[in-house]
Amino acid sequence: MFDRLEKIIGEEYIKKIQKKTIAIVGLGGVGGYVVETLIRNGIENIIIVDNDEIDITNKNRQIIALDSTIGLKKVDIFEKRIKDINKNVNVIKLNLFLNEETKKELFKYDIDYVIDACDTVSTKIMLIRECINRNIKFISSMGTGNKVDPYKLEITKLKNTINDPLAKVIRHEINKLNISLDINVLSSKELPKKIKNRTPSSYSVVPNIAGIFIADFVIKNIINE
Repeated sequence: MFDRLEKIIGEEYIKKIQKKTIAIVGLGGVGGYVVETLIRNGIENIIIVDNDEIDITNKNRQIIALDSTIGLKKVDIFEKRIKDINKNVNVIKLNLFLNEETKKELFKYDIDYVIDACDTVSTKIMLIRECINRNIKFISSMGTGNKVDPYKLEITKLKNTINDPLAKVIRHEINKLNISLDINVLSSKELPKKIKNRTPSSYSVVPNIAGIFIADFVIKNIINE
């Protein structure tokens, strides 16, 4: 199924990609497109982490959000979708909220790369700390809500982020832990739109492309190792 990909990157790199184990924490607008892109480009060992059910409000941006899937567990629907794309993929699904108490359920596995696409600050901080301490490669998605310009998205270092309220909070918390800000993140330089309530707005192009950017970054990182 990877004939066309093999033509451009070569068989040895397909095999290299297939051997890696990637964990994705958070299966929303960003995380969903991370999973989709990774699977369609050869990843065959994947850990998906999320404790949410699909809601009708997810339909504007989440690839698994359909009338037929509302109310179902995201990890279950993603497992089915992944297997429908490539039956050879080894899927480990963790239907849980990842925190200090549950992190052992993730880190008991041999992981090559962690992709943080969750929304919870404490979980993001924990993942950064654990990946650094365990010498696991990782990338963390910052904020894509209230933004409409996909051309302002970039893979950068946390220390270089601007106009990203979530990244500002993460920088502050990371500084308190004396951890270097020289870590990989996906961020947008666009000033967020001001809205009337606290629930973030979402233009699906931005989180979806953010997920594709992250997956591309990880795939290229594996190829170039």
